Amino acid sequence: MKLLIIVILQISVLLLLTKAKQIPEYKALLSIKSSIIDDPLSSLSSWNDKTHHCTWAHITCDDISNRHVISIDISGLNLTGTLSSDVGHLRFLQNLSVGANQLSGKIPPEISDITGLLSVNFSNNVFNDTLPLEFAKLKELRVLDLYNNNMTGELPLTVTEMPELRHLHLGGNFFSGEIPVEYCKWEFLEYLAVSGNELTGKIPPEIGNLTTLQQLYIGYFNAFDGGLPPEIGNLTALIRLDGANCGLSGEIPKEIGKLRNLDTLFLQVNDFSGQLTKELGNLSSLKSLDLSNNVFTGEIPDSFNMLKNLTLLNLFRNKLHGAIPDFIGDLPNLEVLQLWENNFTGSIPEKLGMNGRLKTLDLSSNKLTGKLPSDLCYGQKLETLITLGNFLFGAIPESLGSCESLKRIRMADNFLNGSIPKGLFSLPELSQIDLQGNLLAGEFPETDKVISVSLGQITLSNNKLSGSLPASIGNFSGMQRLLLDGNEFSGKIPREIGRLKQLSNIDFSHNKFSGQIAPEISQCKLLAYIDFSRNELSGAIPTEITNIGILNYLNLSRNHLTGSIPALISSMQSLTSVDFSYNNLSGLVPGTGQFSYFNYTSFVGNPDLCGPYLGPCKDGKHKKHGLSASTKLMLVIGFLVCSIIFAIAAIIKARSLKKASESRAWKLTAFQRLDFTSDDILDCLKEDNIIGKGGAGIVYKGAMPNGQTVAVKRLPVMTRGSSHDHGFNAEIQTLGKIRHRHIVRLLEYAYTLKVDEKSDVYSFGVVLLELVTGKKPVGEFGDGVDIVQWVRKMTDSNKEEVIKVLDPRLPSVPLHEVMHVFYVAMLCVEEQAVERPTTREVVQILTELPRPPNSTQDDSIITDSSAQSSNQSPPADLLSI
Repeated sequence: MKLLIIVILQISVLLLLTKAKQIPEYKALLSIKSSIIDDPLSSLSSWNDKTHHCTWAHITCDDISNRHVISIDISGLNLTGTLSSDVGHLRFLQNLSVGANQLSGKIPPEISDITGLLSVNFSNNVFNDTLPLEFAKLKELRVLDLYNNNMTGELPLTVTEMPELRHLHLGGNFFSGEIPVEYCKWEFLEYLAVSGNELTGKIPPEIGNLTTLQQLYIGYFNAFDGGLPPEIGNLTALIRLDGANCGLSGEIPKEIGKLRNLDTLFLQVNDFSGQLTKELGNLSSLKSLDLSNNVFTGEIPDSFNMLKNLTLLNLFRNKLHGAIPDFIGDLPNLEVLQLWENNFTGSIPEKLGMNGRLKTLDLSSNKLTGKLPSDLCYGQKLETLITLGNFLFGAIPESLGSCESLKRIRMADNFLNGSIPKGLFSLPELSQIDLQGNLLAGEFPETDKVISVSLGQITLSNNKLSGSLPASIGNFSGMQRLLLDGNEFSGKIPREIGRLKQLSNIDFSHNKFSGQIAPEISQCKLLAYIDFSRNELSGAIPTEITNIGILNYLNLSRNHLTGSIPALISSMQSLTSVDFSYNNLSGLVPGTGQFSYFNYTSFVGNPDLCGPYLGPCKDGKHKKHGLSASTKLMLVIGFLVCSIIFAIAAIIKARSLKKASESRAWKLTAFQRLDFTSDDILDCLKEDNIIGKGGAGIVYKGAMPNGQTVAVKRLPVMTRGSSHDHGFNAEIQTLGKIRHRHIVRLLEYAYTLKVDEKSDVYSFGVVLLELVTGKKPVGEFGDGVDIVQWVRKMTDSNKEEVIKVLDPRLPSVPLHEVMHVFYVAMLCVEEQAVERPTTREVVQILTELPRPPNSTQDDSIITDSSAQSSNQSPPADLLSI
C-alpha cells in the first residue's frame, strides 16, 4: 500500500512538472516571432498579446473550440532569423510551413513533441546540420519537405521510422553517401526527391519495392555509379522520373518499358550509351522525353511511332545518325522537337507542323538536306525555329511571313536561296532573325510603321542581298544588333538609322554603300561597335560621331573618305580600336589621348595623313628637325644617369623581394580532403594550359594524377612579388567557409567547359537579374529552371515587361533605370557567347543611363496609385542599392 502511494505521488509530481514547463500557445507563437530578426513586409505585425492568437495572420485554429492552433503557414514572407524551439509547445499542430524564407540554424528537435504533425515544410531556407533524431517520434507525418537548404551528412535514416510518409523531399542540400537500402521500404510513399545533393554509389535495386511511388527525382549534382537498375521497371505507378545530370551510364534497361503510367522521363546530361532502347516506345502515357547530352548512337527506333501523347522530344547532343523518321511529323501532340548536334541526314519530315501544335523546332548542326517544310507554323503556335548549320536549300517558306507567334528564327549557314518572305520582319512577337551564310537575294524588306519592340537582332551577313536600305529601317525601335555585312547593298545609309536608340552593334562592311556617313548615327547613344569598312562611302567623317559616349570599335577602312580625322576622337575614352586605313584622309593625326593607343596600321593607305609613325606633313608645319650635337650629348648623359638610378633601385627591390619570399613560404590551404599536392598544381602553370585571362589573374586547366580536372587561378601580383594580395587570401578563406553550390554555377558552361571573359559577363548578368528581381539564381523556380530561364519566360527578354519580375521591395526606383539595368542584364546572358558584350562594353553601357521619358513623375517611377509629393527627394539610383 505504501509502495502504491509513493508511485502515485511520483506520477503526480511528474505531471505537475510537465504542466509547469508547458507554456500557452500564444506565448509559443510570440517566441517564434521574437526569433525572427527581420520581417520586411511586417507580415507578423498582428501577432501581439492584445488580440486572441486565433485571429492572427497565418494562423489557423481548430473548428470546434477555436482555441488550439492546428496550422502555421508563414512561408514566402522573406523572414530572416531562426525557428524557436518553443514551436514544440503547439501540441495540437498538424501543419507547419515555414518555406521560402531566410531561416537558418538547426531544426529544433522539440518539434518531435508534436506527435500529431501531418505536414512539415522547411524548404527554401538555410537550415543546416541534419534532421534531428527525435523526429523518429513523428509516426503520423505524411509530408516532409527539406528542399533547398544547407543540410549535410548522409541521408537521414530518421525518416525511415515514419511509416505514414507520402511525400519526402530532401533535394537541393549537401547530403552525401549512398541512397540507403532502408529508403526502399515505405509502404505508402508517393513522392521521393534526393536530387541536387552530393550522393554517390549505385542506385539500390531495392528501389523497385516502392510500388506506390508516383514521382522520383534523383538527378542534378549527384554522381552515381552505373546506371538505372532493371528493377526500376517495378515502379508501375510512376508518373515522373527525373534522373538528369547525375553520372548515370550504360544502356537504358529494357524494363523501363513497363512504366505505362510514366508521362515524364528526364535522363539528360549523363553518360548513357548504346542505342535508344526500343522498349521506350511502350510508354504510351509519355508526354516529355529528354535524353539529350548523352552518348547514344544509332537511329531513332521505329517503336517511337507509338508515343502518340508525346509533346516534348529532346535528343540533342548525342551521336545519333540516319534520317529523322517521317512518323515524327505525324505525332499528333508534338510541341517541342530538339535534335541539334547529331549526325542526322536526309530531309526534314514534310508533315512536321501539320499537327498545329509545334512551338519549338531546333535541328541545327546536323547534315540535313532538302527544303524546309511549308507548314511548320500551321497552327500559328511556332515560337522558335532553328535549323542553322545544315545543308538545306530552296526558298524560305512564304508561310513563315504570316507566322505571328514566331519569336526566334535562325537558319544561318545553309544554302537557302530566294528572297526573304514578305511580312517576316513585321511579325509582332519576333525578337531575333539570323539568316547569315546563305544564298539569299533580293532587297531588304519594307516594313510597316509598327514593328515588334522585341526585335533586337537582325543578322543577314554573307548573302547576296542587294538594293538600297529603305527608310523604314528606322522603325525597328528595339534593334540592338544590325548585321548586314558581306552583301551587295548599295545607295546611301539612310539617316533614319538614327532612330534606332537601342542599337549597340552595327556592321555594314563588305557592301557597296555610297555617299556620306549619315551624321544621324550619332543619335544611337548605345552604340559600341561600328563597322562600315569596305564600301564606297565618301565625304568627311562626321564630327557628330564623337558624341557616342560608349563607342568601343570604329572601322571605316577601305572607303573613299576625305578630310581630316576629327580631333575630338582623342577624347573618346571608351574607344579602344579604330581603323581609318585606305581612304583619302589628310592632315595631322593627333598623338594624344586615345590616339596614343592606336597602331599606325589604323592610318596606312592615306597618302596625305601625317603625324606619329606616318612621317612629316607636306606643308612643312609639322616637319621633323634634326637634333643638335649638344642636345644629343645631353640625352646620352641623361640616359646614363637614369640607367644608374634604375640599377640601384632594382638591387634594393631584389633584396626586399628576397626577404619577403623568405618570410612567405608556399602554403596550400585546403578546405576539403584533396588527392593532389601543391607540386601537382604548380605543374599545371603552363602556357598551353591557359583557359582564361582577366584583370584578376590567369586561369589554367589542370589534370591531377587521380584524373580529376581542376581550374587554377594565378594572380598577377604573385608574379611581381608584391606582398599585397589584393584581398585574395580573404576571398579564399570566405569561399572555404561558405557551403553552397550556387556561388559559381556555370549553367551552359557545364556542357562546353569553355570559361572566358564572356562567361564572366554571363555571371555578371545573373547578378544583375538577382538585383532586379530580388530572387536567388536557382531554387525558386522548380528543378532544372534558373533565374535566366524564368525571366525569359516571364518577359520574353523585353525590357518593357520588367515590371512582371521586379522585386516588390523596389517601389520607388525610376522605371527607366530598372529597364536599363534589365536591358544590360539580358545582353549579358545571351545564349550565344559571341552575342554578349565585353566587360568594358558592359561598364560603359551601365554608366550611360538614359534620360527619363518626358512624362510626369508618376509615369516614370514604379509606385502605387497614391501620388508622391513634388518636393520629395529623387528616388535612389538602382545601381546604388
